Amino acid sequence: MRKLLFSTVIMIMVVLGASAEEQQKFSPEKFQADLEQYITTEAGLTNEEAAKFFPLYREMQQKQRVVYNKIHELFKLPHDEASCKRAIQRRDQLEIELKQIAQTYHNKFLRVIPASKVIGTIVAEDKFHRRAFRKFGQQRNRETKK
Repeated sequence: MRKLLFSTVIMIMVVLGASAEEQQKFSPEKFQADLEQYITTEAGLTNEEAAKFFPLYREMQQKQRVVYNKIHELFKLPHDEASCKRAIQRRDQLEIELKQIAQTYHNKFLRVIPASKVIGTIVAEDKFHRRAFRKFGQQRNRETKK
């Protein structure tokens, strides 16, 4: 009887531990779905508007991600004065490129949804990311306190 109880308790702990671990894993697909749902709700997009907007939005994100990756790689270079200067100048160029991508896609968005909703999507995206970073920071703080 004790062995059965002990093995049942162990099994429950394993299941609970596994489900807790699954909850903490980052899922890019879930993050993207949550982001799109949040933008849709906050900006008040209809289903038709969302169907036109999100393919363009995802396309913009892919182009921006390429530039973000280049920015990230810049600071893996050696840190002598000359390479630091080049990295700073290149980062400035890449940040301008990010703004140009955003501008290009904002103009595309204006062709498929009203300007008031484009503003709504921009504000919603910013709010979503701020909340996500805050939540991530809180989770990390809880983990370090354990």
